[in-house]
Amino acid sequence: MKKVIMTVDDSISIRRMVGITLRNADYEVLEAVDGKDALSKMNGINVTMIILDLYMPEMNGIEFICSLRSDPTCRYIPILMLTTESEKAKKNEGKSAGATGWMVKPFKPEQLLSVVRRLAG
Repeated sequence: MKKVIMTVDDSISIRRMVGITLRNADYEVLEAVDGKDALSKMNGINVTMIILDLYMPEMNGIEFICSLRSDPTCRYIPILMLTTESEKAKKNEGKSAGATGWMVKPFKPEQLLSVVRRLAG
């Protein structure tokens, strides 16, 4: 059974790039345009890992993490922040909210896969 990775980003080009990278490595990919969309799509789906942008409409990455971590069944899903933000204060805010890792865009596919394999197996 393939591991399911959810990508959450309002940029269709980033979702496509991440999706292609993950599908080529034999992961199943579920896409969402923001945190609110992601929460609705996760209902009843066993997600192995989440790759998440910080800045999105409706519900940003930090708000999404806080909402997700309040659900005991989702408390331990690895969350990788994939964002243009590199400010240390934002990284600390993400970590405090429950992010597992942080990667700055643009990304190299092999670098992303290395992190995904470490966090999701």
